[in-house]
Amino acid sequence: MAEYRYTVIFEPAEEGGYVVKCPAFPGLVTEGDTLEEARAMAEDAIRGYIESLRKDHLPAPSDKDPMKEEIRVRVPESA
Repeated sequence: MAEYRYTVIFEPAEEGGYVVKCPAFPGLVTEGDTLEEARAMAEDAIRGYIESLRKDHLPAPSDKDPMKEEIRVRVPESA
């Protein structure tokens, strides 16, 4: 059994829960009511995506961890 590691991004949803995206898989978006459910949904979605690629004899993408950097922006107070 092959094991893969991918970066996922959890964003709080307006209606509650979390929306999950995985940069290595363009268009892959899933969600869950809790962080644990969102994580499980992401694992399932990624697994399904890889299985679909394999059926078409295509390789699973590598996880090119996107460059991340926190920047500080100062905005002047309005007069």
